[in-house]
Amino acid sequence: MRAHVFPDYEAMSTAAADAVAQSLEEEPSTVLMLPTGITPLGMYRRLVEMHRTEGLSFAGATFFNLDEYLGLTPDHEASYHVYMKENFYGLIDADPARIFVPDGTASDPEVECERYEAAIAEAGGIDVGVLGIGRNGHIGFNEPGARFDSRTRVVELSESTRKINAADFEADRAPGRAITVGMATIFASSAVVLLASGTNKAGAVAAAVEGDVSESMPASMLRNHPNASLFLDEDAASDLGQGVAG
Repeated sequence: MRAHVFPDYEAMSTAAADAVAQSLEEEPSTVLMLPTGITPLGMYRRLVEMHRTEGLSFAGATFFNLDEYLGLTPDHEASYHVYMKENFYGLIDADPARIFVPDGTASDPEVECERYEAAIAEAGGIDVGVLGIGRNGHIGFNEPGARFDSRTRVVELSESTRKINAADFEADRAPGRAITVGMATIFASSAVVLLASGTNKAGAVAAAVEGDVSESMPASMLRNHPNASLFLDEDAASDLGQGVAG
């Protein structure tokens, strides 16, 4: 996993957007896996700007979201369907038929997980997977302890993750379960870009990069990936040892 450190959040976000844009320019039918949260917002803003001012097209691309809360309707203001529509999909020329987000209201969530995994396989797998990292090292909603051989599945969210996400929900109570793309599915991506910003992510970044490769630190799995890059701002890289980041 190659670590790249940028002076600040905007520089990191621009570099991440450039990496995605380069993939699209080289192969317009690129299959992307995309995250939610605060960290990727700068990347999405830059990609939207590139679409509007530089003609970057997403029309031939296919999009898979990493995760969705279980029990939320697609129009719930805190759903990842709404997040992605408002911050990215609704602002570019994406083909709605090529946008995939897990259905949090599926009558049989296990069947929905199988359907989602099959859709990824039918698309030919993920070409570029963009990820964030949680303060406890989770990627997607793969919390510490997630098996490295896991596929898309229903997961229980840790109390720390629920507390961090609570502000998005009434009475500050986030859902306890979600559907997430699994660790093995993420690892099968041809290329992975992991984004991290801020001192609150520095500990998780250092553990993922310098600690043991362990299911207790999900992001550490990417150390064994043949084409994984870590895009950091200086704050997120602040706990790394000398010479680790370049």
